[in-house]
Amino acid sequence: MRVAERHGLVLHFVSNSWMRLPESPLVRRVVVTEGPDAADNWIAERITDCDVAVTADIPLASRCLKQGAEVIGPTGKPFTASSIGMALAMRDLSAHLRETGESKGYNASFTRADRSRFLEALELAVQRVLRKRAQGPA
Repeated sequence: MRVAERHGLVLHFVSNSWMRLPESPLVRRVVVTEGPDAADNWIAERITDCDVAVTADIPLASRCLKQGAEVIGPTGKPFTASSIGMALAMRDLSAHLRETGESKGYNASFTRADRSRFLEALELAVQRVLRKRAQGPA
């Protein structure tokens, strides 16, 4: 929110159910119909190369990258055209290991370093998008 407010950017929160959000003229709540990937589809159909997506969903990150958007994960790790293939492969491998019982899955807790890395990555992504917007259509 603070980064969006600092730059005057609109935030879209997309989900398939209502959720409590901060009150701000910059916040847009989008509730899509229920169903597999309905929120992802809404995002992927509307995102442009002048937008930033924040998601932990690797297939959604891939779809956003194909539209030219800047994409970062919630811990600040950027998704790029050169890294998304490996991220998708690791996601599939992890799912397979969980299914076969080889791995119980593990989600590390969110640390101060993650927050700092996220805020830095978000600011850099926003700066790139703002430069694109200032240049106008190609």
